[in-house]
Amino acid sequence: MNKTDLINEVAKVLGTKKDAQKAVDCVFSTIKEALSRKEPVTIIGFGTFKVAKRKARIGRNPRTGEEIKIGEKNVPKFVAGKALKEAVS
Repeated sequence: MNKTDLINEVAKVLGTKKDAQKAVDCVFSTIKEALSRKEPVTIIGFGTFKVAKRKARIGRNPRTGEEIKIGEKNVPKFVAGKALKEAVS
């Protein structure tokens, strides 16, 4: 399922694709804004979006084999909730 498919499913409930697109975009932008402030977003029964810090490490240039330093950075992380894990199993 991609974003368009998700919008079509939401449109079945809301009635119009325009309203569905606004709703889906609003949810995604709200999650993105919260993560940019390093705030976790917990959706009960679904999971938690949070920001994790990836440590600096030594990598390797695949073309030359030369070692390079990869700096520390923040990355988004999703942890599935119990209900989602059970639904998938």
